[in-house]
Amino acid sequence: MSQPREDPEPTRRPDPKRLGEVFGDVLPDTTTDERDPEPRPDSGDRWYEENRPPHHEDR
Repeated sequence: MSQPREDPEPTRRPDPKRLGEVFGDVLPDTTTDERDPEPRPDSGDRWYEENRPPHHEDR
C-alpha cells in the first residue's frame, strides 16, 4: 500500500526587495496614465527653430 502524499510546504510570497536585487526594476510603480501629466512650457516654434536642419538656415 502506498503512503498518503504529504502536502508540500505552503508557497511563500516573493520578497520584492530580493526580486529587485536579482532582476532589477522592470516596471514602474505607476503608469503614465496614473500620473499627473508634466506641464509643458508653451514654446511656440522654439523647438522647431532649435531642431532645424542646417540646410534650412536663413540666408
